[in-house]
Amino acid sequence: MFAVIKTGGKQYRVAANDVIKIDRHPGNPGDIVTFGEVLAFGEGESATFGSPFVEGASVTAEIVEQGRARTVIAFKKRRRQNSRRKRGNRQHETYVRIEEILTGGAKPSKKKAEAKPAAAAPLFTAPAGEGDNLEVIKGIGPVAAGQLKEQGLTTFAQLAALTEEDIARIDANMPFSADQIRDWQEQAKALAK
Repeated sequence: MFAVIKTGGKQYRVAANDVIKIDRHPGNPGDIVTFGEVLAFGEGESATFGSPFVEGASVTAEIVEQGRARTVIAFKKRRRQNSRRKRGNRQHETYVRIEEILTGGAKPSKKKAEAKPAAAAPLFTAPAGEGDNLEVIKGIGPVAAGQLKEQGLTTFAQLAALTEEDIARIDANMPFSADQIRDWQEQAKALAK
């Protein structure tokens, strides 16, 4: 049996055990989410279509992973005007596994995972003592400084000593690009002296 659901302004044709990529949906991996906007469900001649939604129908899914898409570059140029603009965007996305297609107001059989996954360990080990004020570095504001401290980066010396593998790990797990981190690293080298 298939169903057509609507989420994030888009429609998806799904069946049990399908893994689909949707726009960012709140929740942690292992959580069960319910999509109540079902446009159609059924199989072949017995398919039921809503106007616009089928009453009492829903689809439950388990969040598999939260992540970000690859960078999309928007480049604009006006010829003969010496005008260019280049911007990048990494869209947030969620991977979900379809569990059940429910009809007639039925309740989902699977609840949220009993044991919440443990909070992810920080990427780095923070040195003992009071950290440096990372906001001195151009490009690091209060929010970015807080995110870096949560991941164990608290001193200029740590930022200055980052390797290419560390930079790639930060780029994959945090909302900062590798170029930003390298720029902060150069400023941190000057401040660590």
